[in-house]
Amino acid sequence: MSSSVTRAAGNEPLKPVEPAPGTEGAAAPWWGTRKGFWLGRAPLAALAGVLLYLSFPPRPLWWLAPSALALLAGCLYGRRARAGLGLGFLAGLGYLLPLLVWTGEEVGPVPWLALAALEALLIGLSGLGIALVSRLPAWPLFAAGVWVAGEGLRARAPFGGFPWGKLAFGQADGVFTPLAALGGTPLLSFGVALCGFGLYEAVRIARSHPARTTAALAALTIAAPIGAGLAARPLVSDAAEDGTVVAAVIQGNVPRLGLDFNAQRRQVLDNHVDRTVQLAEDVRAGRAQKPDFVVWPENSSDLDPYAQPDAYEAIDRAVKAIGVPVAIGAVVSPETGPLRNTMILWDPVAGPTETYDKRKIQPFGERIPMRSFVRLFSSDVDRVRRDFGPGKEPGVFDMAGSGIGMVTCFEAAFDDAVRSTVQDGAQVIAVPSNNATFGRTQMTYQQLAMDRVRAVEHSRTVLVPVTSGVSAVIRPDGRITAQTKMFTADALVAEIPLRSSRTPATVVGPLPEYALLALAAGGLGWVLTRRIRTRRAA
Repeated sequence: MSSSVTRAAGNEPLKPVEPAPGTEGAAAPWWGTRKGFWLGRAPLAALAGVLLYLSFPPRPLWWLAPSALALLAGCLYGRRARAGLGLGFLAGLGYLLPLLVWTGEEVGPVPWLALAALEALLIGLSGLGIALVSRLPAWPLFAAGVWVAGEGLRARAPFGGFPWGKLAFGQADGVFTPLAALGGTPLLSFGVALCGFGLYEAVRIARSHPARTTAALAALTIAAPIGAGLAARPLVSDAAEDGTVVAAVIQGNVPRLGLDFNAQRRQVLDNHVDRTVQLAEDVRAGRAQKPDFVVWPENSSDLDPYAQPDAYEAIDRAVKAIGVPVAIGAVVSPETGPLRNTMILWDPVAGPTETYDKRKIQPFGERIPMRSFVRLFSSDVDRVRRDFGPGKEPGVFDMAGSGIGMVTCFEAAFDDAVRSTVQDGAQVIAVPSNNATFGRTQMTYQQLAMDRVRAVEHSRTVLVPVTSGVSAVIRPDGRITAQTKMFTADALVAEIPLRSSRTPATVVGPLPEYALLALAAGGLGWVLTRRIRTRRAA
């Protein structure tokens, strides 16, 4: 087998790079030089990241994701590990800097830049792995597995993980979406990645060896995920299996944008009380259908109703006015220990009964790791004077005879948090959220798309009450049937289907992700084995 040799601008020879099978005789492109790396591959890698960002909501450009990954594959193909790390990092910056800009909305650029850089470094590790496996036969399969492995790492580390920006979460309107019902978000991400890497491989082989069987096999890596998505469409249904109920979500609004809304916590509570009482009046006047239950947003009462009688009285008055169970988002302040971000089931007769404590606590938002060190870079860490602590068990409230599962805000990004709630008996998923801190940024639309994917993944209606918007009602097939505007007081009342059957994704749980991790490990192990054999032969 022949090998190609690239040279630097100063005629310094580089080590031979063995071509991948089926590429013998192909000339090395100009961007195979070090100068070409910075003039060609590096900007293209960053551009691939920007295109990936543009594929996310609020833009309906889901089809840009495979194209972005095809471009990234062209940058990584045949590269060394170090180059793969650098190119992946640049792609991560192009992707995450604009995607996560909302994280610095009220606290300045330092947290935003630090988070984006850290997450981009993890994407750089994916780029390293993709560059290594690109030398293998059928490498798009292994590369897609490596991408999913990188997303799995970002979902778990550091500080408990930050899964925001998974490929799956940009595909709510895409042809691949039904894959979520088959194997969860890991399989959905895998399908998008395989299509993108296969697209590059098909074009590359078609240009150099159009008659070869490998070109047809490469084209299959494009067709397979699209075909699988279409074949999985029957798994997506919004039919009522256990009848229907009428649900209401309340958006009380906040007195001001940004972090300072917390300074008027009583006003936020009063807004939600007033909007609930108004809904009760609309029901009595025949202007609105009477709901079977109501869900308030996260932090709709930052005053602890167990400790502050006036907050208790206000909530109780609203619940008695509407006359049905209401799930209340409250901050509970125990005498000792961390705060609790709690959903409280409030009955019009019995008062507060069951509770659910948020399990996934947002680092640097609800708790501050390494507080003394982080304070060196931003004094805003002291806005969080007392850390929140995580709950341990999923929360499914019995509301008017229906199982309503609580998945609080940030938790919707985590596969296990949503899945365990459905496995615990949820017929409907509620995602009470508070996005007021992030103003009018794209964050709320990114989260809404995430909730739509979860609806398809588990075939459940998803109710999304948000303090400041956008609140929504999402059918089990991912369609939004009602939504509010941002920073307005509103209430949504909708008849929704109850479903208790489980999708394959709900049943098999993390097994598809484990299988894809094994695929990635197998590819990297194959590369390592080949290198060992080559060295021994030498």
